[in-house]
Amino acid sequence: MAYKVEELWILAGVTAAGKTELSLEWAERNDAEIISCDSVSFYRGLDIGSAKPGLKDQKRVVHHGLDLADVSEVFDVGQFHAYANEVIEDMVSRGKKVLVVGGSGFFLQGFLQPVVDALEVSDEVRNHVNTTYEKYGLDTTLAQLGKLNPKGLGNLDTRNPLRVIRALERCLQSERSLIDLQKDFEKLPIPYAQFTKRMVWLDRKNDEIMDRINLRTQSMIDGGMIEEAEQAIRAGILRHPSLSQSVGYREIIKFIKEGGPRKDLVSSIVQSTRQLVSKQRKWFRKHFPTGSCLQVSTEKPLSVDQIPWVAGT
Repeated sequence: MAYKVEELWILAGVTAAGKTELSLEWAERNDAEIISCDSVSFYRGLDIGSAKPGLKDQKRVVHHGLDLADVSEVFDVGQFHAYANEVIEDMVSRGKKVLVVGGSGFFLQGFLQPVVDALEVSDEVRNHVNTTYEKYGLDTTLAQLGKLNPKGLGNLDTRNPLRVIRALERCLQSERSLIDLQKDFEKLPIPYAQFTKRMVWLDRKNDEIMDRINLRTQSMIDGGMIEEAEQAIRAGILRHPSLSQSVGYREIIKFIKEGGPRKDLVSSIVQSTRQLVSKQRKWFRKHFPTGSCLQVSTEKPLSVDQIPWVAGT
């Protein structure tokens, strides 16, 4: 595929850092369209809890990557990047700059490194693994995966149900271990190799991040996130092992089932969001180029002209 534009701009950052407004300003000024890279915003009906750009923002700048699937469906990283490839081809054919915005590390990684290969999992294997997980839970699914991998599971996130499910599917389908599959995976070509990547990730000081998380969480609850989660339950989110465990919805689903004071619910979401920010920081430090962190502050508003884009591979 021949691209007319050879730059891919990636504006990432931790939760509540202020990605949305900065991305809108930059996109408006640079004739860009935005690809949202937020793994919850992909799903219809999860507007409040994902802090999805509203209709007003979407009128300011064209957004891609929103409302792609129902909450009962799994929209995985392979599907996202197949979609992103088509969107990018269309955008650059129209002479638009491409701005990727988000904080979902695994999905962002697909712009920088291979995240999927050509292995196709049959419906038979997929149904078998899904049935195992639904009937017996994560621990049993993980135990089955362990039997197929006597040399270990590498760096697999064993508390992420979707990652464990996908790993077991791949081992059963290929009849190979995760370590062997990883060796082949490392030989895959770099994605979006036609592009020079211009990258930056946003962060704030801990006290400012915490203030913003507290305010945002309370605003989400006051704005109807509990009711949004109730609707998502009716729409089948509980059949989605990863989405139903996403920060905010996980705590509200538990609150709906078990009850309790709202103040405890808010505190629980704040704590989980803080832990998420810590994980995001570790991911960005590992995968983004040195010097690409931009610490923003409410006291000193940032101009889009001051963004220190760093070239990445």
